[in-house]
Amino acid sequence: MTRKTANDFHPEVLKLFDQYVHGEASRRDFLTGAAKYTVAGITAASLLDALRPRFAEAEQVSPSDKTIRVSYEEFPSPNGSGKMRGYLAKPKKIKGKLPTVLVVHENRGLNPHIEDITRRLAKDNFIAYAPDALFSLGGYPGDEEKARELFQKLDQKKITEDFVTAADVLKHFSGGNGKVGVVGFCYGGGMSNTLATRIPDLGGAVPFYGKQPEDTDTAKIKAPLLIHYAGTDERINAGWPKYEAALKANSIHYEAFIYADVQHGFNNDTTPRYDEKSANLAWHRTIEFFNKHLRK
Repeated sequence: MTRKTANDFHPEVLKLFDQYVHGEASRRDFLTGAAKYTVAGITAASLLDALRPRFAEAEQVSPSDKTIRVSYEEFPSPNGSGKMRGYLAKPKKIKGKLPTVLVVHENRGLNPHIEDITRRLAKDNFIAYAPDALFSLGGYPGDEEKARELFQKLDQKKITEDFVTAADVLKHFSGGNGKVGVVGFCYGGGMSNTLATRIPDLGGAVPFYGKQPEDTDTAKIKAPLLIHYAGTDERINAGWPKYEAALKANSIHYEAFIYADVQHGFNNDTTPRYDEKSANLAWHRTIEFFNKHLRK
């Protein structure tokens, strides 16, 4: 079966889906709105199903890959949720001290796609750790809709402290070189920006289509930034001019790329919003950025 892309959906359906995914519209809202753009033999429910992630089909690095080691690791987080659990991936054969990368998921918790991203970093010779913000509520439930519902119940102040603690764990991680970078997607992109405002010695932050911090917090950033935006993402891109002005005003080192004609979530290869060309370019830039700033 041919894999669907964003071009197979009416732009308004994609907007409705974005609103649904981010809690701005209910399932019923999506179905009612999408029904206006159906054609013969296609229902609104089938459109929603077609937009859901297909994790197994998109997996790039197997958990059983013999060149890496993966495990679930727990760490205390006294300033946050008390304890956090996440997915750790690292090369099987480590020569010298390696840089570390904190991976921050979307608003569904630690799903198979984020675990795959973490393994990809290990394949590129990084130690990578992806905490599950839903751990305090039982962890990622295996269902994206349930995960989004659980996400609304989180205490975001505690979760932020969990990620701050996770970065500190990586800074002192055995086998690490003391350099920590962060990469995040959507919710995780916003968290990546936040962590850059919170951690003065952060080695670098790579937010993918993430919410921007307030100007007063932007002024606290010391880390270099590599920022990725989707060209059609009006919701997130609306905050970019103000953010860029604050970055310039505070002489913060950054690079920003807006990938034309692609959807929010274009890096997520489990859904039709994925754009292979832009995702590959953005990921190549990300690895180059981490190599430059974390291997010094």
